[in-house]
Amino acid sequence: MLGEHPVGVVLLTRDMAASRRFYAEYLGLEVAEESESAITYRSGGTDLTVTSSTVGSKDEQTKASWKVRDLRAELDQLAERGVHPEEYDTDELRTVDGIADHAGVWSAWITDPDGNSLGIEQPK
Repeated sequence: MLGEHPVGVVLLTRDMAASRRFYAEYLGLEVAEESESAITYRSGGTDLTVTSSTVGSKDEQTKASWKVRDLRAELDQLAERGVHPEEYDTDELRTVDGIADHAGVWSAWITDPDGNSLGIEQPK
């Protein structure tokens, strides 16, 4: 069954060069495969593929997320590369210094050049 196999994530981009810079240089993901229309990155034993699209992504929900041991350290490393977490102050979601306290996890979100929301979580 499918539950026995890794799953990959596919995101859409309107600007492949900006996307490559973000994922490879800013996030530090390893390029595994690359063509004119898609780039696949390796991340923690899984794949994240970014593929060309004329429309990009249409919604603002989280598209992919990473599970990390030290969320603050990851955010500090991202900040050194110019990537900062989103801040939220709504009835459903509040962040302090970019981090939200959810049941069981600390969470933060960053946005790629196409507006794809990317989550980063640390178990409590």
